[in-house]
Amino acid sequence: MSDEIVVTVNGPVHEIRINRPEKRNALNRAAREALFTAFHAAQADATCRAVIVTGTGDVSFCAGADLVEMSQTGLTVPPRDFTPRLGTNVQLDKPVIAAVNGAAYAGGFLLAQMADLCVASEKATFAITEAKWGRGAPWAIPLADMIPRRALNELLLTALPIAAERAERLGLVNDVVPADELLPRARELALAICRNAPLTVAAHLRMVKLSGDMGRTAAEAVADELFRGVYESADAQEGPAAFRERREPVWQGR
Repeated sequence: MSDEIVVTVNGPVHEIRINRPEKRNALNRAAREALFTAFHAAQADATCRAVIVTGTGDVSFCAGADLVEMSQTGLTVPPRDFTPRLGTNVQLDKPVIAAVNGAAYAGGFLLAQMADLCVASEKATFAITEAKWGRGAPWAIPLADMIPRRALNELLLTALPIAAERAERLGLVNDVVPADELLPRARELALAICRNAPLTVAAHLRMVKLSGDMGRTAAEAVADELFRGVYESADAQEGPAAFRERREPVWQGR
């Protein structure tokens, strides 16, 4: 792992922190490669049950790609593996929580967008700034199902930032908290996830993604089969047994 990305493992939770505050946590090549490594490590760790992504400092969550580096390399069309995109070039079946500590612009917006949950500091702002620099945001396609079209048009066409409170109203953010409560709130959500049955959590996560990819009717048919293994698992018997015996369930993930 490079210095640009710091990973802390707290029990079942992997915390991934972008660590380039002097560059507004912009993603240069080393940071992008380290992000890939961090996500792959979380997927490979059988004890990992949730992932938190955040940035160093209170100014920027992530300013997106490093434009200085981009200019120096003369980048035209970004390759498929230019930056991690969950569900596209990184397969991660653990829930991801974005803890947005400051400005989430361009590729930083993408990181917040692709997370399963998003908690934002009151100081956080969100913007798709590609139009300011003659670039593009094809990764913003999922936003068409997340927020109203006119709000999406505003983000794409003006490149102007919106405040955390408005992002919450639009449904981009689950919760807005004071800066000093950001990571505690993200960790609280992560631990709440970790207390639940892992097979059910993974299947619910997969079901939500399927519904966006396939449409409601097709996704419902696949979801029935997706949960068959959950219902037939030992954990599906453990949950009701624990309730009956008035104790906490002991999940086996099988």
